[in-house]
Amino acid sequence: MELLAAAFNAACAVDHDSSTSESDARDSAAGHLPGSESSSTPGNGATPEEFPALADSPATLTEALQMIHPIPADSWRNLIEQIGLLYQEYRDKSTLQEIETRRQQDAEIQGGADGCPSSEEAPEEDEGEEEEEPASPPERKALPHICLLSNPHSRFNLWQDLPEIQSSGVLDILQPEEIRLQEAMFELITSEASYYKSLNLLVSHFMENERLKKILHPSEAHILFSNVLDVMAVSERFLLELERRMEENIVISDVCDIVYRYAAEHFSVYITYVSNQTYQERTYKQLLQEKAAFRELIAQLELDPKCRGLPLSSFLILPFQRITRLKLLVQNILKRVEERSEREGTALDAHKELELVVKACNEGVRKMSRTEQMISIQKKMEFKIKSVPIISHSRWLLKQGELQQMSGPKTSRTLRTKKLFREIYLFLFNDLLVICRQIPGDKYQVFDSAPRGLLRAEELEDQGQTLANVFILRLLENSDDREATYMLKASSQSEMKRWMTSLAPNRRTKFVSFTSRLLDCPQVQCVHPYVAQQPDELTLELADILNILDKTEDGWIFGERLHDQERGWFPSNMTEEILNPKIRSQNLKECIRVHKMDDPQRSQNKDRRKLGSRNRQ
Repeated sequence: MELLAAAFNAACAVDHDSSTSESDARDSAAGHLPGSESSSTPGNGATPEEFPALADSPATLTEALQMIHPIPADSWRNLIEQIGLLYQEYRDKSTLQEIETRRQQDAEIQGGADGCPSSEEAPEEDEGEEEEEPASPPERKALPHICLLSNPHSRFNLWQDLPEIQSSGVLDILQPEEIRLQEAMFELITSEASYYKSLNLLVSHFMENERLKKILHPSEAHILFSNVLDVMAVSERFLLELERRMEENIVISDVCDIVYRYAAEHFSVYITYVSNQTYQERTYKQLLQEKAAFRELIAQLELDPKCRGLPLSSFLILPFQRITRLKLLVQNILKRVEERSEREGTALDAHKELELVVKACNEGVRKMSRTEQMISIQKKMEFKIKSVPIISHSRWLLKQGELQQMSGPKTSRTLRTKKLFREIYLFLFNDLLVICRQIPGDKYQVFDSAPRGLLRAEELEDQGQTLANVFILRLLENSDDREATYMLKASSQSEMKRWMTSLAPNRRTKFVSFTSRLLDCPQVQCVHPYVAQQPDELTLELADILNILDKTEDGWIFGERLHDQERGWFPSNMTEEILNPKIRSQNLKECIRVHKMDDPQRSQNKDRRKLGSRNRQ
């Protein structure tokens, strides 16, 4: 967060014309066609003469909403029932289109010469080419449209595509920004309906299958499906409240007040479910390996057309995916509400509560796996020095692996010997480094240790091939209460940098110091999902945006994800670089806004928002 806050001033200094670049990417990803707003919305200088329907339009949005009738309850329920996509399909379509739209924007802006509105060059040409803008839609149409609900079982794509919206005339009243906000809130509602549809399929098709009940022991079924019934019940109540809000008025007043209340009072069921994930995955794998009847039945159930070719595992992970995605959907709403408004306050409150839930889910998963891991490591260690207790509720493993320790003086004779380096094995915890030698029987003999805060790492440069990927590790106070120095060689450049980053996390990296106030740094977006293989790696989801903090010549990046400030290493071929500095600055501005701290004004108005939420109910 320090890095993002430091970059905020630079982001704010970017020309205001660029502020729409990232928002436009998401708007296009939400199905907005170029020019659609200017043709259907009179917010850009339209007059009553140009739009006769506006001659008697009300002066304010509040007055406008009073003229609009609520959407009939039956109509809304039909809308929900017509959602044909399972949540997995819904989510994939959204993120893939977001990637493609961002990719196209980056390419267009880098081209530069086409009079892009965000370009600072030749602004007069931009104005002169406005009439030629309609020529660009064919390029955008070549991209796959997001159409979240577009399939044979659904008749509409967006909020503004609803027949009730089309016939109400509200699109001639609302400003473009309000329409974008309506689409963001509508996506949260419809995606919850899709999610509930998938949960219902998990329960009815898999969990309640009579043959499966006979195959599984009750304890196995409990671990496999956990408290999914509680999760589904909360989702159903949550969706019903969102439906009622939609029924109040076809122009949605707000949804984040509902999200806030459910996150604070009901979403603890997600923490229970997600915390069971480690045991759930293990049980699922064991059942597939050890019970042929289970394996055959699951394969048969997965072939049912209702599953759309999706495996049971994709349904079991739904709650964790949803609670994470819900936070991002609230972020999307927050970026579109007017600043210092009541809706911004409820969005910030909802986002904060969701962050707490997501953090608790992550900690629940980690706690289960970390406890078992620490017990296993403790059993493998034999201490040549004074024993150090390894197991602690506040300790976890950051990185482990083999390195080569340089021994002997640096002479030409020593360099020619085969014993210049000898293998050692390091266990690096969040607060402790343990240095060992591997011995027979899958055991490790500990010969030194030091608190992590007393470690210093320094890279050797231009030392020739023999000393390539060598760095110096200093223990300011080791197990003998003295300073010790180790010259260590890694197997590759990326492995060396990963060790140095883990051993000394506050050091200056290639692109930016963690405590610096640089104005910009490189960014990438994830185009292929990646699951972390080591504790120092970062799991990536499609469309994640990350700041590049460091990278290696052999294809690894150390980055910080913008939406949650998580840091870690990942392969560079999982991402694409965002080349335009204006888009990078806009990404930083949006991130800072989402994560801005509470101010006195928000604290004073919080009770009023809660009261207003109760009154609406």
